[in-house]
Amino acid sequence: MKRTKLLHSELSGLIAAMGHGDLLVIGDAGLPVPPGVRCIDLAVTRGVPRFFDVLDAVLAEMVVERAAWADEASGDLDAALRGRDLGETRQVAHQAFKALTGQAHAVVRTGEFTPYANVCLWSGVAF
Repeated sequence: MKRTKLLHSELSGLIAAMGHGDLLVIGDAGLPVPPGVRCIDLAVTRGVPRFFDVLDAVLAEMVVERAAWADEASGDLDAALRGRDLGETRQVAHQAFKALTGQAHAVVRTGEFTPYANVCLWSGVAF
């Protein structure tokens, strides 16, 4: 059994296989997943698992070079994202965010019901 925080085997394997600049999206329960993009569906019920619980587990295992989220995110959500180690950050219009998801290796669907609780994470390198 692994010692790290992230125990989900499919998600852990995906992160291990990512290269520099690859995109992973963590989204709320309502974020549409474009056709052809892998969906790792963790949603069990409303609010389970929470967006930040999943994000923090991913950040414990993934080197993030840059991140983006929607301009429309609430002030609290924006502040909480800025308080994490996400490398270079930027905000984009929600429509532009949804377009970015088409480039993702996968979209991780959480049970989060907070509007615009979505983030794009581009992988960095550990050296």
